Amino acid sequence: MRAAVLHGIHDLRVEELAAPEPDPRQVLLRIRRAGICGSDIHYFEDGRVGSFVVTAPFILGHEVTGEVAAMGEGVDGLCLGQRVVVNPARQCGQCDYCRSGRGNLCRRVRMLGSASTKPPTNGGFCQYLAIGAEQCFPIGPEIDDETAAMMEPFAVALHAAHRAGSLAGKRVLVTGGGPIGLLAIIVARTYGAATVALSDPVENRRAMAAKVGADAVLDPTAAGFSDEVARLTGDGFDVMFEASGSPPAVRQAFEVIRRGGTLVQIGSIAQPEIALPVNQLMVREIQFVGSFRYGNVFEEGVRLLAAGRVDLRPLVSDVFPLAQAPQALVVACQRDRVVKVQIDLN
Repeated sequence: MRAAVLHGIHDLRVEELAAPEPDPRQVLLRIRRAGICGSDIHYFEDGRVGSFVVTAPFILGHEVTGEVAAMGEGVDGLCLGQRVVVNPARQCGQCDYCRSGRGNLCRRVRMLGSASTKPPTNGGFCQYLAIGAEQCFPIGPEIDDETAAMMEPFAVALHAAHRAGSLAGKRVLVTGGGPIGLLAIIVARTYGAATVALSDPVENRRAMAAKVGADAVLDPTAAGFSDEVARLTGDGFDVMFEASGSPPAVRQAFEVIRRGGTLVQIGSIAQPEIALPVNQLMVREIQFVGSFRYGNVFEEGVRLLAAGRVDLRPLVSDVFPLAQAPQALVVACQRDRVVKVQIDLN
């Protein structure tokens, strides 16, 4: 098979490799479409994602959809030729977190296309991928490959919405107009928010937010930012999704969230520590919660996509064939111009 293998910073090569074979309770997927995530960009640009450093060549990619090409022993509920979306995080299934339904917190999770393990775990920028059958969720013809490859980041936004609680009738602000922030806008509207706004200093991202359904777009650096928040909400937003990972955005959130409001931190912050007005958490009873990857939301996401309740296709900016995977990564690095770049392996 062919695969896009990362050898080092700005060194992605399309190579011929032996196709894997499925172990018991695994399936072999023929990958049809794969999305480029921010972590793929960091590995490509920096050779690391936080403390996860590239120690050996490996295949990038974890936002994938494909069809079952072969099955190992003991696989139930799937059949040859079936199209699926993939949860790329394989949990141990045995620890307290997994048994209590919070497998996203499992300490022994293995992530596709990640240098969190040694050697790194290969991902889905390849023609064939062996993966646990329990990580595959069937989809029908009403979900195209372009949309299916958006399922993993969509699951991040769905999980964040669950962490926030009911959004029905709420006034919601999303900070950060990257892919996850834009998906948070879509999810908030789907789940009944009365007002959904985006805060981002980049004009192109504000324009895309308006395109996917934001009621208002704000520039957090503008002189009239606070006045605009007051005009939209009166005393502040009920729910905020912080998807930028920017310390100033986190700090500013405490100025625009109302008493008793909920702040959900989705964005990953590069700095290990930042200063926050923690007394406001107490005095104003602000709920400040984290949201990491996704819980058990993939089936829910598939149902929403199959019912046509959400349209994720406007977020796909560019599509490249596997042979042009290096060029695809270069384009994906232009974050102020593109939202989601995908690789077509079909």
